[in-house]
Amino acid sequence: MRIFIVVSLLLFTQLLLAATEGELGKDLVNPGYHEQPAWFKESFLDLGEDVAEAAAQNRRVLLYFYQDGCPYCAKLLEDNFGDARIAKKTRKHFDVIAINLWGDREVTDLGGQATTEKKFSESLRVQYTPTLLFLNEQGKAVVRLNGYYEPAKFDVVLDYVSGKQETAMKLSAYYAQRQQMARAGKLHDEPFFLPQPLRLADNRKQSWRPLLVLFEQRGCQPCDELHQDAFKRQHLVTALSAFDIAQVDMDSTAKLQTPDGRILPARQWAVELGLQYAPSMVYFDAEGKEIFRSEAWLKAFHLHTVLDYVATGAYLQQKNFQRFVQHRAEILREKGFNVDLME
Repeated sequence: MRIFIVVSLLLFTQLLLAATEGELGKDLVNPGYHEQPAWFKESFLDLGEDVAEAAAQNRRVLLYFYQDGCPYCAKLLEDNFGDARIAKKTRKHFDVIAINLWGDREVTDLGGQATTEKKFSESLRVQYTPTLLFLNEQGKAVVRLNGYYEPAKFDVVLDYVSGKQETAMKLSAYYAQRQQMARAGKLHDEPFFLPQPLRLADNRKQSWRPLLVLFEQRGCQPCDELHQDAFKRQHLVTALSAFDIAQVDMDSTAKLQTPDGRILPARQWAVELGLQYAPSMVYFDAEGKEIFRSEAWLKAFHLHTVLDYVATGAYLQQKNFQRFVQHRAEILREKGFNVDLME
């Protein structure tokens, strides 16, 4: 425990300094390469033209934001697009255009303005890779996936967007409709959760720690993994001690007090926040204002990095989470730690 605290303090200082540095070194920008499917569109990155061309062929545009060396991008390419059925469905209904988070290729955005891949990504506040934007015929994003979705859920998203279901219902409602069976069982409990019923505005008045609200569902395999793996790791439990942590059942009609003082059913609050993945983690500051969120599948290293990003206040200095991830990994390696991004 004492060693962890010393390392955390060292990281805190160096990460905040790194947060204000200039461009990353070349070795950090391109630490690895993952071959993309040959059927991805070879685009000139004039996105207005891409949207029009796709619409003319009764398809939609899917923007895929990636970075070399991203293990979650590798999973998307290998596990999702490596599934013949998912690949066939994607090719039929979408023109997939890859955009490098750190790239310098010229992009003509949907407003007709010339920019670069890197600046375009920044303008959309892309914080996770992969980030996927599904565009309609007018170039408006109808679904945004901030991070990796496992194949079964990704397949549902493809059906939702290709079927233009966004005019009828939210993605979360569509996904619930598509479930093969009703959710059964109970949510996992943890000793560090705030007591129920939740009074989160009251908590914000009484506590100086950031608030982490963990949105979960029953019968959720990624939720099981979070509790049975990540929350069993001592270094993560130690990092969690910097937060007040509330668990919310995304499907529940039970009422709670939100950080801004309203009394709402948990399900309604999750819908208002636009949550479409379980588990999702939403972070609030002392005033009850949302400051960051993660809403996709994360392994322990990236979960710990998010916790550090919020707890140290680095998010105030470094607005680009991916730069923080890369600096943190580099610092740990320099100190002799083995860094496994998928551990």
